[in-house]
Amino acid sequence: MPKTSFPDHDILSPQEKLERFAMLRDTIAGLEAEKNALRDDIKAAMLDGNQPESELYRARLQTTQKISYSVDGFRDLYGDAAALEVAIIDPKRMKELLEAGDLDPDGLEAIVEVREQHALVLVTK
Repeated sequence: MPKTSFPDHDILSPQEKLERFAMLRDTIAGLEAEKNALRDDIKAAMLDGNQPESELYRARLQTTQKISYSVDGFRDLYGDAAALEVAIIDPKRMKELLEAGDLDPDGLEAIVEVREQHALVLVTK
């Protein structure tokens, strides 16, 4: 059986190791849930204009955007054949059709959907 890197674990029986493992797993799960709740609260506060800092860290929001297009809007604008060409509105394929002149760029701007995602980043001072 492989040795553990924790010397005090050598004296534990397999049942005791299982109990310790379960206790650590449950503790970690609880800490993760609390961490996620705090992260969400901090992100919401930052989106409201707060800039929280601690002695060691400064919170920063890192924002990314994901662009997608409404399937119904695309279909209404360009028709069934064009909608089937891009199926799930693949941005790469759509760009090819746009560059080939098969799609109207102004129409795409009218149906574009931009979703933002925020990640909380701790920056050391």
